[in-house]
Amino acid sequence: MKNIAVVLAILLLWLTSGCDLSPEAEKKPVQPNSSSIAIMTWNVQALFDGTETGNEYDDYRESAGWTQEKYAGRLNVIAKAISDMEQKPDIIALQEIESAQVVNDLAAALSAHGYGWTHFANIPGMSLGVGLMSRFPLSEAKAHAVNIEGIIAPRPMLEARINTVQSDDSSASLVLFVCHWKSKLGGDDATESTRRASARIILRRMRELAESDPRLPVIVMGDLNENYDEFYRRSGTVISALLPDDPRSAEIANLYGFDEDNPAAAVMLKELQKDFLIISKKKPPETRYFPAGVLTLYSPWAAELQDGSYFYKNDWETIDHFLLSAQLFEGTGWAFENCVTLNNPPFTNTNGHPAAYNPRTGSGLSDHLPLLLFLKFTRQGTAVP
Repeated sequence: MKNIAVVLAILLLWLTSGCDLSPEAEKKPVQPNSSSIAIMTWNVQALFDGTETGNEYDDYRESAGWTQEKYAGRLNVIAKAISDMEQKPDIIALQEIESAQVVNDLAAALSAHGYGWTHFANIPGMSLGVGLMSRFPLSEAKAHAVNIEGIIAPRPMLEARINTVQSDDSSASLVLFVCHWKSKLGGDDATESTRRASARIILRRMRELAESDPRLPVIVMGDLNENYDEFYRRSGTVISALLPDDPRSAEIANLYGFDEDNPAAAVMLKELQKDFLIISKKKPPETRYFPAGVLTLYSPWAAELQDGSYFYKNDWETIDHFLLSAQLFEGTGWAFENCVTLNNPPFTNTNGHPAAYNPRTGSGLSDHLPLLLFLKFTRQGTAVP
C-alpha cells in the first residue's frame, strides 16, 4: 500500500506540472474583445499524432497504414471545420487527443485565430488525454487523476482558469474543468463508480473554489459518458454521477426531507452528496426536492440543446456537456447566453448523424458533435435573461 501511495504521489506531481504552452503563448498575443466568449467542447475521436509510441489504437499504428501524412491531413480537415464556423470559438476543449504535440499542431494550424495558450493532460502510458486551446490567458492549470481503490482511471480531468480583461481594464475570470469520464464499456452499473469518483473530484474542487472566491463562475465540460437524463434511462433505480432534481433521486440519495435545521446539517450534506452532481432545469440552478446547500449545476440539455451529440444504437445520447454554476446567472460578470449543438456539415453526414472519422479512408471528422457555449459579460445589477 505504501508503494502504491508513493507511485500515486509521483504521478499526480507529474500531471499537475504538465503545462505545455505553445511557442505562440510565449509571445502573449493580444486578447480578443472580451465582452462575449464562445467556448467549444469536442470529442474529436482518437486524434493520434504521427509518431508511434506503442500506446496507439491498432488502426493508428504504422502496421495499419497510419502515417505522418494521414495525421497532417486529418489535422488540416479539423482545423478547416473550425475555421469555417460562423463564430469561431475563443476557447476549445478537446477530448481524445494523444499528446501535447497534437494540441500545439492544431493551434498552429489555426494560427490566424490566435490560440496562443494551450494545455494538455494525460495519464502516462495511456492512449489519449484531454486538451485546451485558448485566445485568453490560461493560469493555474492542473490535472486531477481519478483513483479508484488504487486503480487510476485512463484519463485525468484538466482544470484551468481563464483570465480576461474588460474595456475598462477590470478583470474577470472563469474556471473550466475539461473532462472525459469513464465510458460504459464493461457495463453501465459496473463503470458507474468511476464516473462518480470523477464527480467527487468536481465537488471537492468546486467547494474549495467557492470558499476562496464565492463569485467565481465554474464550467464543467466535455464527454462525461453520462446522459443528462441518465437517471430516467436507467429506470430511476441507480445513483448516477448526474442526478435530476426529482423526488425519487433525492430519496435514493437520502436527501429527500433532509433536516436543514440539524446543527450538523452542513457536514452531513457534504457526506451525503459526495460523488454525484445535481442537474437543474432552472436559471440560476436550484432544486425543489433536494435541500438548500447541495451543489447544483445548470444543463443546457434541459432547454437549449436538442436531440443529442452522439448517435449510438440508432438513438441519440446527450453524453457531451456544459454544466454551469449559479454564478453564471447572477449578473456579476460572465453570464450564460446560449448553447448550441453543431449539427450541420461537415460535422454531420447526409443522415444528420455525426460524421465519424474512418482512419482507413481518411473520411469524416468525429463520431461526436461539438457543443458551443456563448457567454456575455454583465455589470453588477444587469439582469440576466
